[in-house]
Amino acid sequence: MKVAVVTGANKGIGYAIVKDLCTKFDGAVYLTARDENRGKTAVSELQKLGLKPNFHQLDISDINSINTFRDYLQNKYGGLDVLINNAAIAYKNSAPEPFGEQAENTQRVNYFNLLDVCHSLFPLLRPHARVVNVLAKKGEHTKYGWPDNSYSVSKVAVSALTIIQQRAFDQDSREDLVVNSVHPGYVKTDMTSGGGYFTIERGAEAPVYLALLGPNISSPKGSYVWHDKKIVDWVHGPVPEAI
Repeated sequence: MKVAVVTGANKGIGYAIVKDLCTKFDGAVYLTARDENRGKTAVSELQKLGLKPNFHQLDISDINSINTFRDYLQNKYGGLDVLINNAAIAYKNSAPEPFGEQAENTQRVNYFNLLDVCHSLFPLLRPHARVVNVLAKKGEHTKYGWPDNSYSVSKVAVSALTIIQQRAFDQDSREDLVVNSVHPGYVKTDMTSGGGYFTIERGAEAPVYLALLGPNISSPKGSYVWHDKKIVDWVHGPVPEAI
């Protein structure tokens, strides 16, 4: 059986991604969350809609939690077909913590802990697997260049990481491994303090599109994909509309 995993999925865009995958992905869909109670509550809500997501606890800041989940997937399914790295943290603009502390914690979770997940789960990826790194769910991404915001900086790093990961996949013996990063738009979530233009369902559209890319595609691969599913070239342009 094919398997899809969404991290940080008990609410917001991750929740909407799981909801959409349950109707479009031919296989088991896993909603993962750091907090087991919140994760199981989210699964229960989806089950009331007639959907059948699975739950597993996953704290991306805890390597033991990551490896426990890896072993579970290996033993139960023998592999992984879709990985959507959605889990992230972002400080509110009113957060009292010093910027240095915010930056350190944000980089640790949004980049280095994501990297931990990849290092642990990538060996499970089967041929034709799809990986999606979800970026830039806050409004500060609209400040082009190098923003004075630790969340946006962490996601710039993940965008660059995606390019590197695809180059490694291209040399991998497993056929047709594809990774892309995606900006889902400025979505109304707790992370954006209720700001934003898009619903979580709208924000899920591009990530789900990338998760379900057909076999042996030539593009997008290692790309940064905008919420309208168009590839963004930050070097040569054009710069997309800032939403």
